[in-house]
Amino acid sequence: MRRPARRWSAPAPDRFPSPLRSTRLTSQLGVALGVAFAVCFLTGLLSHLIQHPPGWLRWPARPVGLYRFTQGLHVATGLATVPLLGAKLWSVYHHLFRWPPVRSVAHAVERASVGVLVAAALFEVVGGVLNVARWYAPMPFFFTAGHYRVAWLAVGALLVHVGVQLPAVRAALARPGVESPQERLSRRGLLAGVAAAAGLITLTTVGQTVRPLSGLAVLAPRRPDVGPQGLPVNRTARRAGVDVGDPAYRLVVDGPGGRVALDLAALHALPQHTADLPIACVEGWSATGRWTGVRLRDLVALVGADPDRASVRVESLEAAGRYRASTVGPAHVGDPATLIALRLGGEPLHPDHGYPARLIAPNRPGVLQTKWVGRLVVREAG
Repeated sequence: MRRPARRWSAPAPDRFPSPLRSTRLTSQLGVALGVAFAVCFLTGLLSHLIQHPPGWLRWPARPVGLYRFTQGLHVATGLATVPLLGAKLWSVYHHLFRWPPVRSVAHAVERASVGVLVAAALFEVVGGVLNVARWYAPMPFFFTAGHYRVAWLAVGALLVHVGVQLPAVRAALARPGVESPQERLSRRGLLAGVAAAAGLITLTTVGQTVRPLSGLAVLAPRRPDVGPQGLPVNRTARRAGVDVGDPAYRLVVDGPGGRVALDLAALHALPQHTADLPIACVEGWSATGRWTGVRLRDLVALVGADPDRASVRVESLEAAGRYRASTVGPAHVGDPATLIALRLGGEPLHPDHGYPARLIAPNRPGVLQTKWVGRLVVREAG
């Protein structure tokens, strides 16, 4: 005798008995999460545009620490989002089991947008944490490109979700809850716990950007004072395959007035200048060093170009790599703090910091501070 097929049914409401869940709680968490996502998206978009500048972008050289601030804010806010996202998903996951799962075409579109939003949010947060930890094995793609593209997907789904839920959110936040004082305290306690968790994560990681808090940064994967010559490095000379001891080294400068080739003795014979500038990494850490070298504007003038109107393509001795070359725009070329650095902290550059010469410029991402510089190509704007 065949048994009748068992029909799936949604779990009963008493399977989710927590009195902490409410539309008001979900709305409060959603507002906080929305603000965090907005900050992350805008600062992340700025970082992407700086690294891949469109023709209209004119990123300034000053203030010196602007990128350091915006990228530090991006990573700190992203890490603080972890407990916010977890609490938000906990407050709403029981809605997955409502029956029937789809009640209309509009409801199906709404649920699909929520699915996209949750998947994109988890992708961004988990991927961001893996990037900060420099653990790329679980990500079989270039992190920066994937993170940027999915961010647009997340923001689009978030806008759809806000448009659908805004009336319910406004109503929930406009009137006080009806729960008992004891339950209201419990919900406040939950919000306070989430806020405390976000604050604790921030306090124990932001020291990799904010130097006075470095002693508290016990969860930060990078310390700003650990590395050769007291500064961290991401890519070593050995990993880059660069021969830093080549006696035939010359810095070649090509420009509208011809070509010059300078060995280390010639570079050191040029006027030397010192600037205190940070290395600000896209992973969130930053550290300031005292750099000494030749002003880029002086090298540009050697080949007959106007430093205030020129752009320079800076090429590394590294044979390959996504960031083996970068372009320095007129605002940075003309800035007197932009150097082809030869020394750090009064000592010759360590090989892992770019010996024999490296670019260091104000208000630029660390990945664009090209190391092991071998060639400068100067172009003057028409």
